[in-house]
Amino acid sequence: MTVVLDHLAIGTPALTDGWELFGGVLGGTWLYGMDSPGFWWGQLEFAAGPKIELMTPTSGPDAAFLERFLASRGAGPHHFNFIVTDIEATLARIRAFGLEPVGVNLANPNWKEAFLHPRSAHGIVIQVAQQAGSPRADAPPAEFPQPGPATSFDLIEHHVGDLAGARRLFTEILDGRLEAAGPDAVELTWPGGKRIRLVRQDGLPLGGALHHVRFARAEGAFSAQDRERAGLLAKRLGLTVELAGSAGS
Repeated sequence: MTVVLDHLAIGTPALTDGWELFGGVLGGTWLYGMDSPGFWWGQLEFAAGPKIELMTPTSGPDAAFLERFLASRGAGPHHFNFIVTDIEATLARIRAFGLEPVGVNLANPNWKEAFLHPRSAHGIVIQVAQQAGSPRADAPPAEFPQPGPATSFDLIEHHVGDLAGARRLFTEILDGRLEAAGPDAVELTWPGGKRIRLVRQDGLPLGGALHHVRFARAEGAFSAQDRERAGLLAKRLGLTVELAGSAGS
């Protein structure tokens, strides 16, 4: 069985802010998107690292989960998604770890999923899913901008109250490879340049919160105008974005 960090999902009532930030400034290219019960989602991919998924509520009772999220917290990070090759084995790992998954749905042979509640997952929803193939790439939304220069989605930094517990969750269940470890932080990687840094911080609601995401230009550096524009758009999306120079710098 393998587990790979696939994407970071962001809930927002205004998709155009996400298209401008992750496409226009950060060079993300459109992959695919579609309606699901109660919400619409679309994904962008980068030169390396996980994808970004933007989610917005549509209508009907199935939209309630995302409407509640936006009403209580505003736009912001909603979940980490991990694609697994054997969701039954993953669920067994989760339960052996002493956690009970929620929203378990194994009925669709093309997409089987389950979730960990933020109180069990250090402040953010974790989705595990077994996918039969990938959706076919389709045309981007009409308002999607011309992508900016290519970047790598270089890092997700997530702060947690219980660093030891978070380290166990992300390594023993979610197969993160431990790259660096210290008393107050650990770094984990997955194939494709996907990286999460866990940093200990006390007093966080639900025991954790996403601190910032980092993007690095494949070549060259971000301009002052890029940084100003990214900061404004990220604030509207409930994020802090760090812009590095060339990838690896």
